[in-house]
Parts: sequence; C-alpha cells; structure tokens
Amino acid sequence: MELKITTKHFLKILHLLSWIIFIGLCIEAGGILFNAFFTLIINATAAKSFWQQMDLSNLLEFDKGYFMVTTLLMTVVAILKAILFYLIVKLLHDKKLNLLQPFNNDLKHFVVNISYIAFGIALFSYFGSKHNHWFLEKGISMPDNNSMGFSGADVWLFMGIILLVIAQIFKRGIEIQSENELTI
Repeated sequence: MELKITTKHFLKILHLLSWIIFIGLCIEAGGILFNAFFTLIINATAAKSFWQQMDLSNLLEFDKGYFMVTTLLMTVVAILKAILFYLIVKLLHDKKLNLLQPFNNDLKHFVVNISYIAFGIALFSYFGSKHNHWFLEKGISMPDNNSMGFSGADVWLFMGIILLVIAQIFKRGIEIQSENELTI
C-alpha cells in the first residue's frame, strides 16, 4: 500500500501547523506584554517569575526604564513573529497561492512583506541581544538570549536576504509571464 500526499493535502497540513504556531506566538506576545504591565504597575515581585519563569528582578531593581526597554524589545520580536505567521495563515486561508500560475502579484507582495518582517525580527533580536550582553557586563544577572527570544538574529537576517532574492525572482517571473501572455 502506497501513501501519497498531494500538494493540496500538504498545504492543508501546513495551514493547520501555521495556525498552531500563530496562536502560540500570539500567546507569547500577549504574555510578555501582560507580565510587563503587571510587574510595572501592580506587583514588582512578579519580575522574579516573569514570562516562562524568567527572572528579571535584578534588571527591575537596577532600573525600571531598562526593564521597560528590554520587555519592549521582547514584545516587538514576539509580535513580529506572530505577524509573520499571520501573513502565512492569511495567504493559505485566502487561497491566494495559485499553483497553476505561481507568479502573481499577491505572492510577490507576500514574499516581500515576510522578508521585511524577517529583517525587523533580525534587527530587534540583535539589539535585544546586545542590550542583554551589556547588562551582563554591568554584572546584572540576566536570562539567556534564547529564553528572551533574542537568539538567531543572524538566521533571521539570512532568511530576509533569501526571501528578497526570491521576491526578485517572482518579480522577474511575473514580467516574463505577462510578456508571454501579450505575445500569444
């Protein structure tokens, strides 16, 4: 017995996985944002067990402004990741992925948008990582970059560059496709 997974089935599986990841990233972004406000406004001892048991109490004791900047960077990275998966979910849900004519403006705009978002994630992750490193040099105990969501800035930058190249390929494909339609 041979099991064949068609492209249509594979896209449905990817759509489901994208939804799961999107929901998880929304929960992460909301959790970081809620915990930041809760810690700053209601209960400062909540910094000991910040989002996913991160201990940011030393940072809060050092300076509330730096705490706000760090949590803002964490929130921006999480929100950008959620937006990235929202665009993937939206593309698959709206069925704008036409496999019969893959070179279309909707797909080109999608690839360009996610490349810019990947650049944004890279930029904010890099600044968050450097910010975190600066605190460690000051002797402030901080969680690692991975648990704060700042790791992989170079990977996100690499992905953004690759996606921009793919967007240019789509742009050229659209030009060739429209030239072929005009000659027929």
